[in-house]
Amino acid sequence: MTVTKDQIVQWLKKTAAVLSENKEYLTQLDAAIGDADHGINMDRGFRKVMEKLPTVADKDIGNILKTTGMTLISSVGGASGPLYGTFYLRSGMAVPAKEELDNDDLVKMLQAGVNGIVQRGRAELEDKTMYDTWGPAVKALDDSLTGNNDQVAAMRSAVAAAKQGMKDTIPLQARKGRASYLGERSIGHQDPGATSSYLILKALLETLEE
Repeated sequence: MTVTKDQIVQWLKKTAAVLSENKEYLTQLDAAIGDADHGINMDRGFRKVMEKLPTVADKDIGNILKTTGMTLISSVGGASGPLYGTFYLRSGMAVPAKEELDNDDLVKMLQAGVNGIVQRGRAELEDKTMYDTWGPAVKALDDSLTGNNDQVAAMRSAVAAAKQGMKDTIPLQARKGRASYLGERSIGHQDPGATSSYLILKALLETLEE
């Protein structure tokens, strides 16, 4: 089973739609521990991606993802622009000239993106960041695909791990970013970056399930 270029394009479209739907929710989460602009920024960034997508939809997967990354870096404010931009940029660089992705490609693509997030944000698990969603998700995906060739089942495992990681940010004290300035007052709030990351992964699963 492979992930096709059309599915990658569909994933980006679905991501744009779900981030638009959840714009207010993400902004509310960010109002508690950040600048109250995460939902607005992510929606703006993916609107720009949707404007750009028709010009690269016929290119290879690596090209599509790299263009997505560059678009986010240039159009999204705050910390999320560089972090998500780096994610898609590195993901695209990991699968150059690919028209479809096998199991190894899928893991390699997402792992490269996550490594980019870690390097850019210097995040560790339990820092209360988007990495608390991405780290467990990609590990679950890799573990599942090692024992099973079913990409959809593996993505379900990844999304379940992502959801748990997102929820696990609630009791944590933030150690990175704007939220870290709040100290103990950051405890009890779900991280907005971890939440948007979960929505993006869930959009990928829904694309593969169709």
